[in-house]
Amino acid sequence: MDFLTIGVGLIGLFMLSGVRLVKEYDRLVIFTLGKATDVKGPGPVYLWPIAQSEKKVDLRVVTMAIPMQEVITKDNISCKTAAVCFFMVVDPLKAVTKVEDWYTATNQIAQTTLRSVLGQHELDDLLSERDVINAKLSSIIDRQTEGWGIQVTAVEVKDVELPESMQRAMARQAEAERERRAKITAAEGELQAAEKLAQAANLIASAPGAMQLRQLQTMVEVAGDAKATVILPIPIEMMEGFNRGGQTIKLKAQEKEKLPS
Repeated sequence: MDFLTIGVGLIGLFMLSGVRLVKEYDRLVIFTLGKATDVKGPGPVYLWPIAQSEKKVDLRVVTMAIPMQEVITKDNISCKTAAVCFFMVVDPLKAVTKVEDWYTATNQIAQTTLRSVLGQHELDDLLSERDVINAKLSSIIDRQTEGWGIQVTAVEVKDVELPESMQRAMARQAEAERERRAKITAAEGELQAAEKLAQAANLIASAPGAMQLRQLQTMVEVAGDAKATVILPIPIEMMEGFNRGGQTIKLKAQEKEKLPS
């Protein structure tokens, strides 16, 4: 009786050994007598002992760092770039049966694709068109890993290291560009100021007495400073009046000399 109870207990434990509790983000690829037959989970899963085995696959998004790569751009500039790749397993059966190690395989594909794609772009594009390059990298890597049941959701170029000489050259270029913009802005300001001055001159010339009013206003502003030296300009119109008066007196004197005494 004791041996029978022990035997039944051992058989029960043997049968219970096939029970698996699969988490929400995991899936079990079931092998029956060595052949992949099913994908199960999440929740409780039963496997026939000896006849069946399993391979667990995580379905969560994987963040994989692509190590620093030496890249020669299209304009023959050597630089180092690093990136990060986000991907996930969407077909556990393919991920287990089509590739030995899907993580390592995806990592190697990402590295080679990064060097290839960046080598097709110039340095300026690499620095200014990150979004376009990231989308291209993601599309190419995703096409290559699709047969493994891997979906690449995003690839981001996160770091670009330039040689020191190139950094100095770019700094000089940026400085020259800022100086060019400053000169253009100053020239545009001078042009606008000249246009406004021309408009003001035309307006003053068309209004009699406007110049005298402007001079009086300037004198009032300058007179507020006790240390300032005030120079009183004589209007051109006044000088013309003096000239006309002097000529009139001279003509009268000449007429008197011509009269008989």
